[in-house]
Amino acid sequence: MIKEKFISELKLKLESYAPISNESWALIESIITFQKLEKDEILLRNGQIARNIHFVCEGALRAYVTDYDGNIYTKNIFLETDFAGSTVSYLLGTPSNFTLEALENTTLISLDYKKYRHFIDNNIDLKNFYIAYLENNWVIEKEQREVSLVMENATERYLKLLSKHPNIDQRIQQLHLASHLGITPTQLSRIRKELKKNH
Repeated sequence: MIKEKFISELKLKLESYAPISNESWALIESIITFQKLEKDEILLRNGQIARNIHFVCEGALRAYVTDYDGNIYTKNIFLETDFAGSTVSYLLGTPSNFTLEALENTTLISLDYKKYRHFIDNNIDLKNFYIAYLENNWVIEKEQREVSLVMENATERYLKLLSKHPNIDQRIQQLHLASHLGITPTQLSRIRKELKKNH
């Protein structure tokens, strides 16, 4: 029953970008596999070539980059109904430059990228979805995020994240949240104290 629920959430997610025909949806359904990760388990290693697109059913993932000095930066956090994976890696067939790690016990729907891509190339409704998804997530959101890093202060960025994911600060370690927001954990705890004081 629960698998059915996750599959219908995936369908809703696709259709939030563009209408999908029953035929095209049947193709997508044919390549669905479920995957479970324990907390701290690695889904994709830096240097590995990504083969799948992942839809987060429940749980949380982070994408992190390690610099030459061994410092770790959280590039992205993925929660329920987000798509996760290394887009550059599966588009170019090159090794991923970040690691995907489960921050909680996580259930994913994984789609084989090659088959998925083949369906997109051959079905106009899936192509429309793909274009809308890329525009929204990789053009609009990316630009908004880059602008927000420069134009908005850390408090505004934190509040925006909370409005999108109200309980994220109870679920994700402060260290990872701070890194995701481009600030230090100390700055984040200061922001949280200030907000508590003002409410």
